[in-house]
Amino acid sequence: MVMTGLGLAGLPMAAAAEGVQLEEMTWPEVRDALRAGKTTVIIPVGGTEQNGPHMALGKHNARIKLLADRIANELGNALVAPVLAYTPDDEHMRLPGTISVPKDAFKSLLDGAARSLATHGFTDVVLIGDHGGYQDLLAEVASKFNRRAAASPARVHFISAYYKTGRDPYRQLLRNNGLTDAQIGNHAGAGDTSEQLATVPGMVRPNQLAITSGAASWNALGVTGDPGPSTAALGKLGVDLIVSRSVQEIRKAVDRAH
Repeated sequence: MVMTGLGLAGLPMAAAAEGVQLEEMTWPEVRDALRAGKTTVIIPVGGTEQNGPHMALGKHNARIKLLADRIANELGNALVAPVLAYTPDDEHMRLPGTISVPKDAFKSLLDGAARSLATHGFTDVVLIGDHGGYQDLLAEVASKFNRRAAASPARVHFISAYYKTGRDPYRQLLRNNGLTDAQIGNHAGAGDTSEQLATVPGMVRPNQLAITSGAASWNALGVTGDPGPSTAALGKLGVDLIVSRSVQEIRKAVDRAH
């Protein structure tokens, strides 16, 4: 299609976009959102990895997209970039379906995305990650970007509260509701599975829960914990806490930067 008559700057205002997902918007909608003050953008990092026999490989991707959407809406001045679904994950490579990329490639991709968004006028790029294995790499990308771009208005913020809240604070809530640490687990156990039931329940296979619970073993099934006691109500406790604490930390980070 050839554009005639109006230059890019002369295009009429686009109709307001209904959501905050960048990939679902047109470029004029993004332009107008920036002009309206939506200068924060969240880059959610997920991962494609085994999650036991009872939970789909894209758990992290689906969950963080939904939570990032909630975080952006609560912030009120933010959009959400596409989820980064391929991450360094050698830990899970022994089971089929896991996709792992080199750490340097992972960091370069994040840095390139941040540079692109900053070029378009986003002043605050937020990195959040749903998996523990690359948290230090997110911090490294943010630090390197900010050193290099010290003279520019753009900053990258690594928000560790997103992942950390899903660990000890959420675990304590689960303990308060009668679960043991052995049931909660660290990967695909009751804590992890409950969060998925509260966000994207279709990714959990109910007919596999009893099988997984009966022989939960990191070596055998890629699970640490017992997903049997998982419920959406328990997961909602963690999800709500992650969203609220992430919003608080993002606001603090942006205030400090500007």
